[in-house]
Amino acid sequence: MGPAGRSTPPTGPLRRLRTPRRPRIWFEILLIAVSYWVYSLIRNAVPEQKAQAMANADWIWEAEQRLGIAVEHGVNHAVNSVTWLIVGMNYYYATLHFVVTLGVLVWLYRRHPGRYAAARTVLFATTAVALVGYYLYPLAPPRLMNGQHFIDTVLVHQTWGSMASGDLKHMSNQYAAMPSMHIGWSLWCGLTIFALASVPWAKVLGLLYPALTLVVIVATANHFWLDAVGGLACLLFGYLVARLCYGALPKGLPQQVPDDRREATAPPAAAPTPPAPGPARSTEPPPAEEQPVPSPTGPGPRGATALTRASPEPSPAPAPES
Repeated sequence: MGPAGRSTPPTGPLRRLRTPRRPRIWFEILLIAVSYWVYSLIRNAVPEQKAQAMANADWIWEAEQRLGIAVEHGVNHAVNSVTWLIVGMNYYYATLHFVVTLGVLVWLYRRHPGRYAAARTVLFATTAVALVGYYLYPLAPPRLMNGQHFIDTVLVHQTWGSMASGDLKHMSNQYAAMPSMHIGWSLWCGLTIFALASVPWAKVLGLLYPALTLVVIVATANHFWLDAVGGLACLLFGYLVARLCYGALPKGLPQQVPDDRREATAPPAAAPTPPAPGPARSTEPPPAEEQPVPSPTGPGPRGATALTRASPEPSPAPAPES
């Protein structure tokens, strides 16, 4: 803290980090692509601990039963009975997780460039800490549990392109249910839209998106309710990291930034130079006798108008005496 209780301005790398600047499009595309590749690589490289994952799933299920929130089985069977609904949820689970998140990033880049970096940091920190959970707490999803009769909706309805079941399941870690990044990412999207959108209907959609995602992850038997709590905890960690890095949450930062570095560093315009001191000039017109008048003789030499000084008219001569 500085004098009078004021905080000391940041210096060095932290100051550069907090300096408003427009994000560079190609750098951001490369950063997102590489980050997701690293995330997938680490997530899928976690040793497959099937026995421990199954034991953890049994513990979670028993804990939810004791808490009275073990409704996953009923929701899974009820939604599976409506084919068009469960197929739609399968594709929702497989696609919107990526599409909506990328869409929000693009929206931030275009409409809120001053807040983009901080919001992106929240997302990245949330995802990074989730990797720790995958490694330390392997967890089987309900659809893979033994003896609980959950329906693997992707397998039953043959959802194309899903890595949760079927031929593509070997490309993804099937025992990384805790925490749920479907919830972590959807909450990030929803809260970002709710906080920064300017129209009410967009704010409502922002709140509905994570709520619907929660129903989807349970109905498809890909997660327990408590996996969603883990996703929320990861998101809170992400906001804490962004707060420490940028000194404020994304909403507390300026929406816009200078278009380029020249505008950001241009010197202020010079103030007009005041006139030099000197004798005050009179604004009154000169006396009538000193005003120049044209000469009746016409133009003088060299085409200039001859000017004469106006003189008073002669007074009349006195009358002779009689």
